[in-house]
Amino acid sequence: MMIRSSFAAVLLFLAFINHQCEQTVGSGLPGCPRNITPSGPQSANTPPLQRFQTYLLLLLGFCGFSLLLALLYNAIRKHIFKDFQNLDSTFDAGGRVTLSLTATTVATQLLWPADLLQSATVATKNGLAGPLWYSVGVVINVLLFPLLSVEVKTKAPGAKTYLQIIQARFGSVPHITYTIFALVTNVVITSCLVLAARATIRSLTADASDEMVVIILAIMFGSYSFVGGLGTTFYVSYFNASLIFVMLMILILNVFYLDNDYGGALGSIHKMYTALNCTVGPEGNEGRSFLTFRSEGSLIFGVIGIFLASSVTFCDQASWQSRIAAKPTQGVLGFLIAAFIWYAIPSTLATTTGMAYIAYSSEQGSYFLPESELNEGFVTPFITSRLLGETGAFMVLSMVSMALMSTGSGEVMAVSSILVYDIFQKYIRPYRRNLPPGHCILCGKSNKGNYQTGYQSDMDDGKDQSCSCVRVDHCEACKTDLSDTRLYGKAYQCPTHGRYRHYQDTLIRYKDWCIVWVSLLIVPFGLLVFTSGIDLNWAFTAGCVITIGFCPAVFLCIIWVKTTGIAITIGGIVGLISGIAVTLGLATTYDGGLSDFLTNTGQDYSVLGGCCTSFGVSLILIIIVSLCTHKIKQDEDADDEWMKTVAIRNPLQPWELTFIEDFPKVRDGYIPDHKDMGKRFRSAKIIALVGSLSGIIVLMFILPGIMSSLYVMTESQFTHWVRFCHVWTFIAAAFVIFAPPIQEIVSISRQYRRLNRLSQEASSTEISTSDSYARYDTTGL
Repeated sequence: MMIRSSFAAVLLFLAFINHQCEQTVGSGLPGCPRNITPSGPQSANTPPLQRFQTYLLLLLGFCGFSLLLALLYNAIRKHIFKDFQNLDSTFDAGGRVTLSLTATTVATQLLWPADLLQSATVATKNGLAGPLWYSVGVVINVLLFPLLSVEVKTKAPGAKTYLQIIQARFGSVPHITYTIFALVTNVVITSCLVLAARATIRSLTADASDEMVVIILAIMFGSYSFVGGLGTTFYVSYFNASLIFVMLMILILNVFYLDNDYGGALGSIHKMYTALNCTVGPEGNEGRSFLTFRSEGSLIFGVIGIFLASSVTFCDQASWQSRIAAKPTQGVLGFLIAAFIWYAIPSTLATTTGMAYIAYSSEQGSYFLPESELNEGFVTPFITSRLLGETGAFMVLSMVSMALMSTGSGEVMAVSSILVYDIFQKYIRPYRRNLPPGHCILCGKSNKGNYQTGYQSDMDDGKDQSCSCVRVDHCEACKTDLSDTRLYGKAYQCPTHGRYRHYQDTLIRYKDWCIVWVSLLIVPFGLLVFTSGIDLNWAFTAGCVITIGFCPAVFLCIIWVKTTGIAITIGGIVGLISGIAVTLGLATTYDGGLSDFLTNTGQDYSVLGGCCTSFGVSLILIIIVSLCTHKIKQDEDADDEWMKTVAIRNPLQPWELTFIEDFPKVRDGYIPDHKDMGKRFRSAKIIALVGSLSGIIVLMFILPGIMSSLYVMTESQFTHWVRFCHVWTFIAAAFVIFAPPIQEIVSISRQYRRLNRLSQEASSTEISTSDSYARYDTTGL
């Protein structure tokens, strides 16, 4: 509420100022206007760090610290939550992550290194409008995700990947198709990560080699993921976000509020405004000014950003893992808060470093960096190291490295989860082959009768075909097995769960190897990307053309019961082909045509046309084909369809045990269906709908609309806008730094007290100290 109230007050104030005065570029100021000439082929950037400094910081500093966090997390899961040796906990961190930690992790994992680098590049090319539209394009999708998050947690609460939902509803052909393109999405994102890492390390480190860069990335991405799983990424993301905000505030102070040795360009808002107001901006900007939010290039980039963020938000398994790890209400609120946290970082950082670069360059009369280094994202490292020297170099290296660790480890875990759940467990070594949807994986019988609805499978023939397997938390044989740690990986004695428990141990070992091999493959993959000659700007924009056509299917298969498998298969493939064809066609209209492939296929209109075509064709085909092929005739058919996704369930860690506090009858064997889940978390759906729509209206329409009405900003307007961004950043920083550890300590202490209480009760009644609810009724992180 505080953020929104401050936001509304500032907008009204800016609107009032707009009616009072308008100003054109450089009016009344001596030496205006100045035109900044392009840089020559020689760069003015001098890397301030030596190789050993960078390598020691990354390997010993970040990797070492993250490994300590991984060990701490493992100790907590082992001694407090009692679910250390559990496959699902590796990929969902226990399934009940706190609100603040969810918000911080989501914001950090969506904060690509490209956001720290390319947002400043957009600012140097388009002025103040660049950071605004860049941030709007991404944050819209962050605000939409709560709607999907609550749908997934109520309709498929046991799913660990979104591909499992596709498989449960539509079968193998659509599942294989979307598994391939989920991995393609991971490839696109990883390409951006390795390019951003190389750009940062090369701009700050003398004689940095590409080989060492990818080796360091492999170690950074895989080390703590291997030791601690997804849960460690939450802890690491918290420290990453906190340090990023601290360093961002230091940078803000040095650019806008502290005197420095860079003449009239930097050191105060007035100095920066004077320099920017005297500088001729790009064509397409109002009055050719950098001080306007009316920018054709920024608007196009913002639209491209919406498609780009859609493809990486909805099609990237890494985005789903952190959302699946929280309960519906915490997930929704966490996402909404994450949107405002995320918005503060690239918008404020790009305004700070991008505008500082333009102002500083105007003093010299030419840009310091050549076009190639601008496209690689050198602006933020250059300005930071110029202002703060070696300290600034360490600071920006730390910021980008922390973003790399959060995002990169998420990609490693995403690929590993797909390999475990959607390839190995489904096609290579399934526990029970050809199991019909809605049937128990332990005995093969229908488990529909176990749910609240009580109806039987269509396969029932009058005999008792319903599953009668005892639930794991009521199984005395499992308690005996789990009390004997020597049995891990060996023959368990439980006749119901023993074989499957051994199977899960096999999957855990396979998971470990997946993380190792995925991390190692980053080395040859990164070298291949470097050899290809693509830059970060091309990978960041053109890559979304490949993935955006599959976004509508992911969205619709979760929210629309009439979606069919043939529809999403046809829509995704045809959308992909159409998008690529349009992109190539528009690229031929530029000078050089396809002979200058990387340049022309990365042009704004080429990417925009390809994205719009791919998304539009895919969406239309999926809707039309689904309407023609669906078999949903009545409410019972819809219930049967969603029961397929509700039945996604690990019998060793049933999803319903996570919701014991919400459904007390679960203790007696009750399993909620999708209707029960929808009713219980109806408030979460309302919060998601109202919060998402409100955020979109404010950030996509009200804010850009009012700022665009200011034409070319006066000094007073510029001052209020900059200070408003700074206040927003400081509020977000306070939440990120203080809220997660407080909630985490409370959560752990509550679980510790519960464990002690249950242990005492068990002792007083002479039962085993490994009480079932101590093991399964956990509060999570």
